[in-house]
Amino acid sequence: QVQLAESGGGLVQAGDSLRLSCTASGRTFSSYSMGWFRQAPGKEREFVGRISRGDGSLDFAASVKGRFTISRDNPKNTVYLQMNSLKPEDTAVYYCAASAYLRPGQDKREYPYWGQGTQVTVSS
Repeated sequence: QVQLAESGGGLVQAGDSLRLSCTASGRTFSSYSMGWFRQAPGKEREFVGRISRGDGSLDFAASVKGRFTISRDNPKNTVYLQMNSLKPEDTAVYYCAASAYLRPGQDKREYPYWGQGTQVTVSS
């Protein structure tokens, strides 16, 4: 069972960039597709994007497409969320999650394993 830990959150200004990291325990990282989700106060946890475990195919929510990207470094057991042109509405706790599916979708139920989250705050 994989354990995940996010890092890299912080307070930034609108228009800034930030890179989040998620590191997995164990030696099975390459067997998982990795997703990023976020949750703002009073809102449901929502899909941000994912990178597949096979060919590294990418999928993003419309709200972040063109601004965010995801990469992974399997030897380091790490997945990254690069966030550019940040907006105040990006403020949320960001979570990484793991799925055994080859190309999981946007439903959080497709991701059984979750990190504890890291806070991203974007000021105007």
